[in-house]
Amino acid sequence: MIVSFNHKGLKQFYESGNASKLTPEHINKIHRILTRLDSSASPAEMNEPGYNLHKLSGTLQDFWSVKVDKNFRIIFRFIGEDAADVDYTDYY
Repeated sequence: MIVSFNHKGLKQFYESGNASKLTPEHINKIHRILTRLDSSASPAEMNEPGYNLHKLSGTLQDFWSVKVDKNFRIIFRFIGEDAADVDYTDYY
């Protein structure tokens, strides 16, 4: 289950379906990623073709990343079996 968000637009989309603060061409993939993340109990369950799941390093060493499109990623970490601090970011 997703327990917290760092990105207000993702939280708004997750809670109400309002995607006004997200990139329009990413909405469908973001929806699929959030749906999968909400039902996942570990990062390994996010390892879907096209998601390019990988663990981050440095100051984000507790986080995992999945690809939305080009430079855009959704990053998250797990606390027990819950996804937390979910963020939508442009890597470059």
